[in-house]
Amino acid sequence: MSRVGEVPCYARRPDQVDAGLYNLWRRARLHLPLPIRIPLPEQAGVAMIVEEREWVCVNVRQNDLPILAWVEFEDENRSALHTPVRCQLNYYHFAASRYRAMALQVMAEELEQRLRNAR
Repeated sequence: MSRVGEVPCYARRPDQVDAGLYNLWRRARLHLPLPIRIPLPEQAGVAMIVEEREWVCVNVRQNDLPILAWVEFEDENRSALHTPVRCQLNYYHFAASRYRAMALQVMAEELEQRLRNAR
């Protein structure tokens, strides 16, 4: 079941994620138990939750209310591992864009670390 399925979003935009991050997530799905909760170090009360089909940046202090969510990854018939992957980016808060870059960076670093430790 989706963490964001019944939460109305403020805005919905087409987006794409870097192939390296997408491939890292695919490796994590194979080797790590999901969901993975990753606190954002410089943003108290904000965390990334990495799930089987979506990535959700949440407000921990408000019962994991979504702030941002990357959903609907268009990876069917993907023919090249080096190309970005299209998706939808849902905004659930008017200031959500300020978390976007940091959330993706922290997610990438944490997934790399956990995969290294899982070997």
